[in-house]
Amino acid sequence: MNENSMQNITKIYLASDHAGFEMKEHLQDFLSKQHYEVVDHGNFEYDEDDDYPEFVAAVAQAVAIDHESRGIILGGSGQGEAIMANRFPGIRAVVFNGQYEPQDGREVPNEIVISREHNDSNILSLGARFLNNEEAEEAVTLWLETAFSGEERHRRRNEEIDSMF
Repeated sequence: MNENSMQNITKIYLASDHAGFEMKEHLQDFLSKQHYEVVDHGNFEYDEDDDYPEFVAAVAQAVAIDHESRGIILGGSGQGEAIMANRFPGIRAVVFNGQYEPQDGREVPNEIVISREHNDSNILSLGARFLNNEEAEEAVTLWLETAFSGEERHRRRNEEIDSMF
């Protein structure tokens, strides 16, 4: 049994602006081959003048309603997209632009793993100008395969956040 079936995550909502368009198209094919149902909320063609809020809002609304789904949004840095998504109640969007590797010998936790285990992130915002397709595939796979820990302290914190909206 794979993690996908253990978590009942079968549907992935996608969206991007022009900067993330090519990577979104790549990930849509990648996820479909992994047997996820992929719902594309746009943009549906490359348009260098598009704006992400409409596309990201559609993903955030869908994930907020469909608790057994996840969303992946893409932009140049992923920052604006995450800011937009996090305006919706119940959304916990995190940005990933590559795993930080300190040069001074420190060990840091894997951001993708922590975002799922501790924060139960339900939208992953990728910076297409920071990642290549292979790195994006690895990030998405790890994010989808990592379960929320369910620890009381993490549940409590997420409930506190949700209660403020």
